[in-house]
Amino acid sequence: MSIKQPPDPPKDGNEIDLGRLGTSFGFVMRMAQVEVFETFFENLSQYGLKPGEFSVLWLLHENPGIRQGALANRLRIKRPHMTKLIQHFEERGLIIRSVPDNDRRGMELRLTGKGRRFVDDRQEAFFTHTEHELDRLSDEEAKQLIRLLRKYLQL
Repeated sequence: MSIKQPPDPPKDGNEIDLGRLGTSFGFVMRMAQVEVFETFFENLSQYGLKPGEFSVLWLLHENPGIRQGALANRLRIKRPHMTKLIQHFEERGLIIRSVPDNDRRGMELRLTGKGRRFVDDRQEAFFTHTEHELDRLSDEEAKQLIRLLRKYLQL
């Protein structure tokens, strides 16, 4: 008669061997994204900010009159999702849409006064948070990481 050995106790997250997955660019980028989003929501939820939403509003702040399609392309947001997002901002009174006289097929976007105040009131919290996202790296490492990611993304 053989005695069954109890199973090994479960490993915590730090003891899991990722093997080759740990050097996979896509996996490491996804884990970094999850980490960034978790800390973002932890630190900025009280401001009513979501990373993607603030990015859209910031680009409208910097590029008044930008075409909705160009904005969607730049941020790689699918057009149906962008349409819903823009409708949401419009309902909140943060943006206005207009059809330009010279091209009736396009839709230009601008922040309203309320939208500009929304961005102005939150930009310090947003950008201060983003400066601290890379606190685990030296200044030089952080600059290099950003430089390499910008190169990878062809920005």
